[in-house]
Amino acid sequence: MATHSIPVPSTGWSTQALAHAKTEPAYAAFLLLWVGFIAIPLIMGLDKFFNVLANWESYLAPWIENISPFSAHGTMIAIGIVEIIAAVAMILRPRYAAYVVALWLAGIIVNLLTYSGFYDVALRDFGLMVAAIALALLARGYTRPGLRKGGMK
Repeated sequence: MATHSIPVPSTGWSTQALAHAKTEPAYAAFLLLWVGFIAIPLIMGLDKFFNVLANWESYLAPWIENISPFSAHGTMIAIGIVEIIAAVAMILRPRYAAYVVALWLAGIIVNLLTYSGFYDVALRDFGLMVAAIALALLARGYTRPGLRKGGMK
């Protein structure tokens, strides 16, 4: 006679979070934005080193390249490092990091609006900035202020 094992549901943080998201749409929105704003800066930051998704240097306004102490490529590497740091900060403290990401996106928008031909990308980044602000507001209700000590609080 064959025996079948029935998997026991996990009681870890992720299972609890998903169960909470099923019953509270605002929490589901928070989780979706939180994961998105971890993934986006991390992927974009890492790609600054490899230029697989885009030739990032072509998005750099000439005036920024002129004031940067680095070459266009070096500036993009520095930007990539900042984006990776933003992703890590988002993992640890979305309540605060979301505002930092929104400010970062505002800087990108200024760069793009001062460089003809990238207005569509600036508009997309404006939408991302609005989403980052929405995440910051939601995080006020779903995270605790101060330093994080294990698990999402």
